[in-house]
Amino acid sequence: MGELTRREFLAYVSAVGATTVLGLPHLRGGLWPQLDSALAAAPELKELTAWGVIDAQISSQQVIADKKGFFAAQGMGVRNRLVQSGPDIGPLIAGGSAPVSFETNITVIIVQASGVPAIIVTPLANIAGTQAVVGRKGLTLQSAKDLEGMRIGMVNGAGVLIAIRNMAKELGVDITKIKFINMAPVDQVAAISHGEIDAMAAWEPWVTKGIGAGGTFLFSGKLSALPGKKGPVNWMDFHTTLQVTRDFLKKNPETIRRMLRALRTATGFVNANRDETINILSTALTIPKPELREMMNRNTYSMVVDNSFVQGSETITSFLLELKKLDKSPKLRDYTDFSLLGEVDPDLVKVKIQ
Repeated sequence: MGELTRREFLAYVSAVGATTVLGLPHLRGGLWPQLDSALAAAPELKELTAWGVIDAQISSQQVIADKKGFFAAQGMGVRNRLVQSGPDIGPLIAGGSAPVSFETNITVIIVQASGVPAIIVTPLANIAGTQAVVGRKGLTLQSAKDLEGMRIGMVNGAGVLIAIRNMAKELGVDITKIKFINMAPVDQVAAISHGEIDAMAAWEPWVTKGIGAGGTFLFSGKLSALPGKKGPVNWMDFHTTLQVTRDFLKKNPETIRRMLRALRTATGFVNANRDETINILSTALTIPKPELREMMNRNTYSMVVDNSFVQGSETITSFLLELKKLDKSPKLRDYTDFSLLGEVDPDLVKVKIQ
């Protein structure tokens, strides 16, 4: 059955009577979600621009919701504008050009601490699995402590350092004995392929490119291949998010509800239809399919607000303060509002933000 409009439903009720309609068996099945949409208030905006990034971690659901018509099914026209780099989103939010954007909690924490009222309305994925360390070709470790004395390329202050610190703490590695070399990710890939460094510490797409250049995956925020510690780990939590300005949130609650419904559908599609998702995203993001599959498999696509989101955000805030990238420490309640997400689907909000 096609999408049921508000006008069609009201005409149906007028013709057969409300009592009859509400007693029909088909309404107790799959039609109720369409009625919810049909009877909901109209969105304040029928058209809007959503900023995002050419990145499978950040904008997968954003692109899928557009390409599969999930935004349109909510009565919305969303124009996606994707930039090359996630850090480019922050200045757009601060300058007022991006009242609706897809990025990460790091960006929102930074702009909020700078006095810009950006509000996360849902997480979209835990991408800590993309924050990883890749060893050079032929690197052999007998234990994690073999990392001591090795040269690891990493951008100074990169978030992957959180995972490295937690790995070191759990496995008894003296992190002060690791020689970190400040190096851009693209240079790290070249350096491990030539044996100029022992390992690289970066994020996607550079992790997959490093492995493709002959490197060996060692560990990430969520998975370890280290001797003595193989399998899932919890060394980092890092989330991509949908955020809006506080003014946009106040003026357009129904618009946001409809975006959240569309993104919930898109998240389910990404998880249940990975092959088709990769076909769509490979073209939209211009990422080769084999690389894209590896990148996406490192992510957990979910809109659930749970302790991993809370603890991950608080850890990142402390990390940014330590690096003096923040002048003050914003509280989680200052830059999140999950009330609309809870209205769309109460099961998605597992914790109360204090």
